[in-house]
Amino acid sequence: MKKIDFKDLILFENEDYLVINKLPYLSTLDDRHEAQNILDLAKGYTPDAQVCHRLDKETSGCLAIAKHPEAYRNIAIQFEDRKVDKIYHAVVEGIHEYKDLLVDRNLLANNKGIAKVSKDGKPAQTIFNTVRTYFKHSLIECKPITGRLHQIRVHLAYLKSPICGDETYGGKPLFLSELKRRFNLKQGTEELPIMQRVSLHAFALKFTGIHGEEIYVEAPYPKDMQVLIKQLEKTA
Repeated sequence: MKKIDFKDLILFENEDYLVINKLPYLSTLDDRHEAQNILDLAKGYTPDAQVCHRLDKETSGCLAIAKHPEAYRNIAIQFEDRKVDKIYHAVVEGIHEYKDLLVDRNLLANNKGIAKVSKDGKPAQTIFNTVRTYFKHSLIECKPITGRLHQIRVHLAYLKSPICGDETYGGKPLFLSELKRRFNLKQGTEELPIMQRVSLHAFALKFTGIHGEEIYVEAPYPKDMQVLIKQLEKTA
């Protein structure tokens, strides 16, 4: 990955917080395999930076960073009390009309970092709403109430609407040839999926600042998700 200018990622900033639009494939915390991660980049920008929550490496979108310990404590309490609103957008297989659908299913993670629905797991709740339907796919708004490992991905798989590209939980990669009638692949080349990752984006974040002000930030889709949705729109 080329060198990232942290300033280019900033969506919101005040004296206490930054909210950035995390790039896909960029780790939130230190990663032995990567030269860059969000925490190091943030500390280079503001020395006392602390990441307030995590996004999976593949997932793009809103990520809050505290600039000092008091700001971190303020948002940590809100996360604990489930007062931070997180909204994700996912492109899923199939046509689904969800309206404030609550999935309340415990999740259990194994030592390989794979989660599953299990009565022996920890409580997990997610609310789903359909944003738009296409010919064979849907754009779904996901609001996790709890913050379990891979919660949105497992709950959508449970609903038989796995996320495109999420092969861990039953989602298949989505190819342009599936959406375009007259699609010709150059001879001797292999077709790649439109999005080469899980089609999930942290679209918005809402929390309360130190002085009681509401902070609400939306993150534009990264290029790969823009391309995917543009292609899906042609099938709507």
